[in-house]
Amino acid sequence: MGARWVAEWPSGGIDTLVVQEEAQPVSPDAVSPPASDPAADKPAADDWRLLLVNPWNPLPEGYEATLVKLKNGLFVDERCYPALQEMMDDCRAAGLSPVICSAYRSTDRQERLYNNQVDKLLALGYARAEAETEAAKAVAVPGTSEHQLGLAVDIVDLNNQNLNESQEETAVQKWLMDHSWEYGFILRYPGGKSETTGIIYEPWHYRYVGQAAAREIYTQGLCLEEYLESETAR
Repeated sequence: MGARWVAEWPSGGIDTLVVQEEAQPVSPDAVSPPASDPAADKPAADDWRLLLVNPWNPLPEGYEATLVKLKNGLFVDERCYPALQEMMDDCRAAGLSPVICSAYRSTDRQERLYNNQVDKLLALGYARAEAETEAAKAVAVPGTSEHQLGLAVDIVDLNNQNLNESQEETAVQKWLMDHSWEYGFILRYPGGKSETTGIIYEPWHYRYVGQAAAREIYTQGLCLEEYLESETAR
């Protein structure tokens, strides 16, 4: 399980401000999935955009992401880069200051983060089994993190870079929660869905699923697990 680095994206990368016309709120009904979007006509099980990774569904054996390097040194799957670039550009053009603070993570990196979280809880007096269970609600067990897909990014507001629920009140998050679906991204761990996702509410974690799926998830108020279940039932 790993990653293949292909190229550093040309100048004008994620951290470069490209002045565009300010994005206006768009009704989901006004946006149709592009005809070339495989998510619109491909079974969910066959669509790389919809690969489910959570505490009960680890990454497939031998999964390898093909990555491109962002200007800030982080990496994402090359297939979601254009949509991510456009979303960040439009967010900045709206006068906001989004910052990608986490993107692709190697297995080693995920292990370090998870073990650090466990150690913090052990220091607070938790028994190891309890510490591991609680740690997994905030930091995914290695092999079950979406960050290992290369399709997930943590985005914060430059004026508030705390990874806690205060993020939801920032201008950046309000914009992203209204607009990210237009670019094929979803707020992956919404409030009230932790029992289904296995992860606490994270108003900063966005996952690329393609525009067709993102539109349905946004308009119906679903999480990815619920969307995939509904697709299977069709």
